Amino acid sequence: MKLLTHNMLTSNIIKGVTKGYPLKIECQQIEIVETEFNKEFLEKMIPKIDYGVLCRAADQIGHLGDLPKVLPETSDYNEEFMKELHRVLLKVEIKEGNLVCPETGRKFPVSNGIPNMLLNEEEV
Repeated sequence: MKLLTHNMLTSNIIKGVTKGYPLKIECQQIEIVETEFNKEFLEKMIPKIDYGVLCRAADQIGHLGDLPKVLPETSDYNEEFMKELHRVLLKVEIKEGNLVCPETGRKFPVSNGIPNMLLNEEEV
């Protein structure tokens, strides 16, 4: 699971959960996956992500690197920033672990890079 995916997942589908965001990460295995750099894609994604959540998640799993903790002004999206953003959003992949609801503590397993967000009948 890429951190881009993590940034968009919530557990607000669980009965009684009002926000369920951001999910905490319990990481057991991380893999760095090579992906082609696409500046245009990144520029389109920046307004759609919660940058603060992305930085906290990357820091939590030890992969913040040189990504600034505060989103630069649009005019400061230099090549170095965009490549770091690409690395954090698209190259860092959580292969095994759990995503944890911040309100209930419910754990959603991540197996082979795929988060399982299915609920039990009593949670709906």
